[in-house]
Amino acid sequence: MTVRVVLGVSGASGAVLSLAVARALRDIGASIDLVVSEAGRRTLTEEIGPDAYDGLKDLAATTYPVRDIGARIASGSSPVAGMIVAPCSMRSLAAIAHGLDDNLLTRAAGVQLKERRKLILLARETPLTLAHLRNMTAVTEMGGIIMPPVPAFYLGHANLDVAATQIAARAVDLLRVAPPIAEAWNG
Repeated sequence: MTVRVVLGVSGASGAVLSLAVARALRDIGASIDLVVSEAGRRTLTEEIGPDAYDGLKDLAATTYPVRDIGARIASGSSPVAGMIVAPCSMRSLAAIAHGLDDNLLTRAAGVQLKERRKLILLARETPLTLAHLRNMTAVTEMGGIIMPPVPAFYLGHANLDVAATQIAARAVDLLRVAPPIAEAWNG
């Protein structure tokens, strides 16, 4: 049976992370249900280029419009292994933390929490305000995992793409649906 994972892409900077996560999911044989916010599409275009969204869609089994609140990933009866939001904006984090299921991305994330499935948010912002920290705490208390995309400097990655690939692998590993793929510290 193929593992299904929801990949949400919001408008935070770090669009390269969405592609890295999609590739990592593909590499473990997962089927991707993709939902990208309007700001996420814009950030993909601005940070990667005009074909970035199409490239991301090509890695997904199914793509849903962010306004399609009736899509199957909006229901807990749709069996998925979990969800990764990469990158996760502070706006999406706040909506998830407060149950504001106002679009498919935030609704699908809320479904993961209510069904006690894995939800990993690659929260992208710096510095953080107290509101950001409280929202991160709220999501964590509900069972979500906040994973700021901080590079593993100790691995000495040569460039941003290699660092993003490692961050993506760590996020996918947190789903616990396949053997670990992230480069491990060997001390």
